[in-house]
Amino acid sequence: MSKAAHWENVYRTKSTDRVSWFQTQADMSLAIIRQTGLAPDGARIIDVGAGASVLVDNLLDAGYRHLTVLDIAEPALQVSKTRLGERAGLVDWRVGDVTAVDLPQAGFDIWHDRAVFHFLTDAGDRRRYVAQVWNAVRPGGFVIVATFGPNGPLQCSNLDVCRYAPETLHGEFGAGYELISHRTELHATPAGKEQEFVYCFFRRAA
Repeated sequence: MSKAAHWENVYRTKSTDRVSWFQTQADMSLAIIRQTGLAPDGARIIDVGAGASVLVDNLLDAGYRHLTVLDIAEPALQVSKTRLGERAGLVDWRVGDVTAVDLPQAGFDIWHDRAVFHFLTDAGDRRRYVAQVWNAVRPGGFVIVATFGPNGPLQCSNLDVCRYAPETLHGEFGAGYELISHRTELHATPAGKEQEFVYCFFRRAA
């Protein structure tokens, strides 16, 4: 089964508030985005692998208007569009694999990813992902990536994952990225389990 087919099946067969990564509010992500200091009315943000995340709702509520939401599974994006109603028209929705999709050069001030990078168990996919970030984020822009931490799960959605400490995640991106800060979050799943997430906040070299 292809990656797209896998995730389309997930979102067609499971309620979005029962998947393990579900959040009622994307508080940690929003806090780090605000840490960039960029004005909401000017910051160009892309949320990659967003699924049906409520981060887009939170950003619109906070006054951000230049938003792009990318996911490999169109059914996931449709959930968010339906939830947002008329406000969905304020967002640029894109369907595609983050490692291969066409993105504008230097098109974004902030790149956000919660729970995509840790699914890239192939080194070539990780290199392609990092190349996409380098192309799509403007020089001096910001990158926020959240993955399972060292004590996180070994699998998610029946797929193997990679777990990262802040320094190993930074190592995947290399010297072109300054690690500004990192945070650990114990995410409570709808099933009542805890998952360790590590959030890394980088600045791309100017």
